[in-house]
Amino acid sequence: MTSSIRHITVDCSDPYALAGFWSQVTGHPRHPDDKPGDTAALLMSPDDGPDLLFIAVPDDKIVKNRLHLDLQPTDRSRDAEIERLLALGATLAADLRNPDGTGWAVLADPEGNEFCVERSAAERATAAV
Repeated sequence: MTSSIRHITVDCSDPYALAGFWSQVTGHPRHPDDKPGDTAALLMSPDDGPDLLFIAVPDDKIVKNRLHLDLQPTDRSRDAEIERLLALGATLAADLRNPDGTGWAVLADPEGNEFCVERSAAERATAAV
């Protein structure tokens, strides 16, 4: 017997707003029944992957996440994706990019949850040549 991951759940103060940010990041649509003020919001995976579930909690985020998402751009470079995410409201928490093109950047979503942005598959393939 095994289990599959159904949801990746993010505790937050405003589920609808944070789901809106992550919808723009991933392109995953919100559940059609979600509305502002709800205690939960769901982003539906377009494939068989886990959905992203945002749940309202009363406490603020205080320390670094113990679990985070690593993003890999699908249609642009890592650096272009970082710029796009910053324009959407993310903040740069740590820049771990190296002069040779390796490395990643640690960003935070509008509620301070950290996530990383790695090189695209195309950038990885070019570096391997």
